[in-house]
Amino acid sequence: MRVSQVNWPEIEAYLKTDDRAILPLGSTEQHAGLSLSVDSILSERVAAEAAEPLGVPVFPVLAYGLTPYFLAYPGSISIRIETYVRMVRDILDSLKRQGFKRILIVNGHGGNQPAGSLAIEWMADNPGHSVKFHNWWNAPETFAKVQEIDPVASHASWMENFPWTRVEGAQLPTQMKPMIDLSLMRMMDPDKVRAFLGDGNFGGYYQKPDDDMQAIWNVAVAETRALIEGPWA
Repeated sequence: MRVSQVNWPEIEAYLKTDDRAILPLGSTEQHAGLSLSVDSILSERVAAEAAEPLGVPVFPVLAYGLTPYFLAYPGSISIRIETYVRMVRDILDSLKRQGFKRILIVNGHGGNQPAGSLAIEWMADNPGHSVKFHNWWNAPETFAKVQEIDPVASHASWMENFPWTRVEGAQLPTQMKPMIDLSLMRMMDPDKVRAFLGDGNFGGYYQKPDDDMQAIWNVAVAETRALIEGPWA
């Protein structure tokens, strides 16, 4: 269940029989011709679809993340690491206070990895509570499906181009973009990153058939659901 669609008495009733919760993490950043909210849209949606038959609450996505390298692209917003870690810690503390003990973080943005380290630290500070940190897009089964379709897949390329991440009226290139040198990009300031990347795609085709994308999505939802179901420590 999406927390945005229920009220507090419903959550209170849920907590009498279950202590699992899901927290999606996203980002607001450039994705070439796709939505600036790709990472948030996908993490929240895969979490919601995975949790739906289980009745586990999915909290609203944390829609801002760590993306300082894209700051030269209008619309891209980055949170400082110390601020972000404190935000995620406060959310986990709030969930604990209310009785949640098993929390799945569904992450949709590679830059948010400090939240995964925080989760380990938080569990050490809070015995009896378990947190799983799940990068849904490169989890083993999902990433294997991506590679099966096309091994050249990257940020803002076809692998993030779902019907629900497209911008109406946006025209995308049909040719394959050569992969960029990621290690070189990591040494650049935001202005140089924009000059280096151009439209923002790291490399690969911009779009694949919707049947291929649905096949990836089906695997991602099933893989995420399996984590919700357990086992849990």
